[in-house]
Amino acid sequence: MAKKKYYVVWHGRKQGVFDHWSACEEQVKGFTGAKFKSYNTKKEADEAFKAGPQNTASVAKQSPKEVKDQSGIIWDSISVDVGSRGNPGPVEYKGVDTKTGAILFEKKPMKMGTNNMGEFLAIVHGLAYVKKLGVQKPVYSDSTTAIGWVQKKKANATLKRTADTAEIWALVDRAEKWLKENRDHAPVLKWHTKQWGEIKADYGRKG
Repeated sequence: MAKKKYYVVWHGRKQGVFDHWSACEEQVKGFTGAKFKSYNTKKEADEAFKAGPQNTASVAKQSPKEVKDQSGIIWDSISVDVGSRGNPGPVEYKGVDTKTGAILFEKKPMKMGTNNMGEFLAIVHGLAYVKKLGVQKPVYSDSTTAIGWVQKKKANATLKRTADTAEIWALVDRAEKWLKENRDHAPVLKWHTKQWGEIKADYGRKG
């Protein structure tokens, strides 16, 4: 069994001590100048957090090569992305506040689907989310294919309809219907990864 670790974030979207790497990662991934470090005990982590990063050796910092020019981003927006295990395979997605990275909604893994179908559903979920709020915040996606499907109000997916794919296909059918009934939805914008870095909703499963 892996040894329990605690993670201190001095500079990130949120600061504090976190008891899971996934929680720490949400605060520091893609955050320029992030400062964080792992510890073996809660006591060590608490003491290090109070002491501050200036008194701690080997503080992890984001590489200057990772710093991106993020001018042009509309921060008052929602960013979505898909997470998958194989393509096709289990698919999940989430939407986050582009500025803070806070999770606004998420769909737990569906048994079988494709990346593009997941991206399509994430975008439409984001559009429905802001529509319900009564605002016109744009929704960012890094998927050109899924954005094209939204524009056409039709998911051009080739995945066969089976018992394993029934859940995602039911959601896709519902999403297409929503788009046709809500033509005045908020803007859908392309996230420019090469210029801006990974989209804020990224699951970190690349590579």
